[in-house]
Amino acid sequence: MGVKKVGEKYRCNICGNEVEVTKAGGGTLVCCGEDMELTGE
Repeated sequence: MGVKKVGEKYRCNICGNEVEVTKAGGGTLVCCGEDMELTGE
């Protein structure tokens, strides 16, 4: 799933890193070799 808009929040289910989108470019966020999970908007 690619990043769609500013403000989306993503979490890594392996290490727990969390990120919030400040500029949406449409790419996929990856951490620990796995796609990050969208947790909120």
